[in-house]
Amino acid sequence: MENEKIKNTALNEKAGISPPEIFSAAVVKNIQKFRKVQPSSEELVQGILSGNITALSRAITLVESTNPDHLAKANEVINACLPHANKSVRIGITGVPGVGKSTFIEAFGKHLTGLGKKVAVLAVDPSSTISHGSILGDKTRMEELVKDENAYIRPSASGDTLGGVARKTRETITLCEACGFDTIIIETVGVGQSETAVHSMVDFFLLLKIAGAGDELQGIKRGIMEMADAIVINKADGDNIRKAKLAKTEFNRALHLFPAKRSGWIPTTATCSAITQDGIPEVWETISKFIELTNGNDYFNVKRSEQNEYWMLETINEQLKLNFYNNSEIQTLLESNKKAVQNDEISPFAAAQILLEKYFKG
Repeated sequence: MENEKIKNTALNEKAGISPPEIFSAAVVKNIQKFRKVQPSSEELVQGILSGNITALSRAITLVESTNPDHLAKANEVINACLPHANKSVRIGITGVPGVGKSTFIEAFGKHLTGLGKKVAVLAVDPSSTISHGSILGDKTRMEELVKDENAYIRPSASGDTLGGVARKTRETITLCEACGFDTIIIETVGVGQSETAVHSMVDFFLLLKIAGAGDELQGIKRGIMEMADAIVINKADGDNIRKAKLAKTEFNRALHLFPAKRSGWIPTTATCSAITQDGIPEVWETISKFIELTNGNDYFNVKRSEQNEYWMLETINEQLKLNFYNNSEIQTLLESNKKAVQNDEISPFAAAQILLEKYFKG
């Protein structure tokens, strides 16, 4: 009797039908077989130059790898792609978390692809310092742009580098340019110091702000404001329009306090809404004017030459650090010196000197 009552309620689970197969076993097998095959550097280069996105993605994965065995292969690919690179406009976009970077980039990217541009978005996602995991959710947030055949979104974990922008990001730009992308957008984590690294690898540096966040009066401070080629107040829609216009005026006043830029460009301020698309076309017009001006006075090429020199030195520093910590003798000595420093048996500076002397003598 009790069982009969349960059957007549909504709590009763009725027997359903078996769900259909959502994938083909044959297709899965082919994909697994394909992934096991490691293409040669020549095959990757040919794929990249022909615009193959799969080859581009695999080459970027190779560049990002920390496996020493992948380094030589990655360098071969990059060197072969280098003559076909340097034909794009590189745009750095930064702003604090919550300013709407991803939403802005999607709206901006869709506008560019509508103009016939090929857009590559290199989005850096914060990594946990504990688990080293990363959400890599940019493709989810940019759901319209990711479906655009003229756009490519590559989210990468920030790792332990400054804002996640390091050698891998710089070389990824080269690969994307060789693949035919004429507009490269780099989105930073927005943690503060990463902007310096982004500024050293882009042509135009865009700072996103939101009204009412208390930043207006801080605009007179040097640093990020001084690096910006344009400040755009995002989320200028609905009840926020008046606040955004007021913030624009305040930031515009602050920009006039800074010395003139070497490029001859006068930084601009603007408002936009990634939701309503208002102001998005004007952002690209501003960037186009900047490129026209800096190409005319040759600052564009001078800056890129300086950036190449900067990243050569950064790569040397990074490689020295990597070699130091991967040295087996140093690893053993490092552990004993760590304990000695923790127990106040030796100063951190003396311990560091011992390790460095051992490394260079070895």
